Formats: sequence, C-alpha cells, structure tokens
Amino acid sequence: MKAKEIKELINFIANSGLDEVNIETDEIKLHVKKQSEAVAKLVEQTHQPQVIQQPVSIPQQITTSPSTESAAPVKEDNTSTETNYITIKSPMIGTFYRSSSPESDAFVNVGDNVSNGSVVCIIEAMKLFNEIESEVSGKIVKVLVENASPVEYDQPLFLVDPS
Repeated sequence: MKAKEIKELINFIANSGLDEVNIETDEIKLHVKKQSEAVAKLVEQTHQPQVIQQPVSIPQQITTSPSTESAAPVKEDNTSTETNYITIKSPMIGTFYRSSSPESDAFVNVGDNVSNGSVVCIIEAMKLFNEIESEVSGKIVKVLVENASPVEYDQPLFLVDPS
C-alpha cells in the first residue's frame, strides 16, 4: 500500500466509528487502534515536550510490518458454554452482502446446510468483493448482520449448528 492509501484508510476508519481495525495482506499488516480520551489526556499530562511548546496527543496508533501470511478467509469461534453453535466471523472490515447482486437470492438463509468451502456471503472492502467461505459444515441457525451493513474485523456474521 502507498502512504496516500494508508492515510485515506485511516481517515475512513476514523470517520466510521470503529475503535480498532486489523488488516492483513500479502504485502502489509496494518493495525489501527483509537485511543480513548482518558488515555489521550493521560499522555498529554505525562508527556514533557522538549522542542514543541504545546502538548501533543496521538489519536491513533498505527503499526505496519510486512506479512508473510495471507489473511485467513474465515475465523471460527470455539463452541460457547451456552450452545453448540459455531460462529463464522468476518475476516476483514467492509460492507456485508448476503448475495452477489440485489436481484440475486442470498447465498445462505436460516435453515440452509453449508459445507466446508461453500460461499456464505460477500464483503466489499476498498471496492473489492471478497467471497467469504464457510470453514465448517452444518446448518445456518442465525444471520447476525443485516444486508448491506458495515462489518468490523472479527465481527460474528452467522451461527452454524455443526451437528
């Protein structure tokens, strides 16, 4: 990514209301986290600038490093103590779509059976449409996100009953 693209992405994240974002590609690993106001004030109070006369606060923390791994297509949550359902989570930030076009049927609906590798949704990120595949076989119990709504990294999308 170029510096301008990173800056635009940070501005988008700052305006989106997200508190933390992780992005991993073949070329870059990007972690953006907003500091709370209390932490920012603490930084201002404890920071003793030597050259600058006014206190400086850093509203966002950014770390980048080359990544040798590709982003995982879908993360699974271990079974919870209350249910035997497995959560399919978003591997990226973007816009969640249940179908490939507004006229098309949804990839999956509640009650549908999915198998390992079947497409369950699309997430649009930076004008790229990424098919999200299931890494578990089972029955869709619940769709946790509304169509065409923004999603965060690691946000639960579907509940799957593996039995």
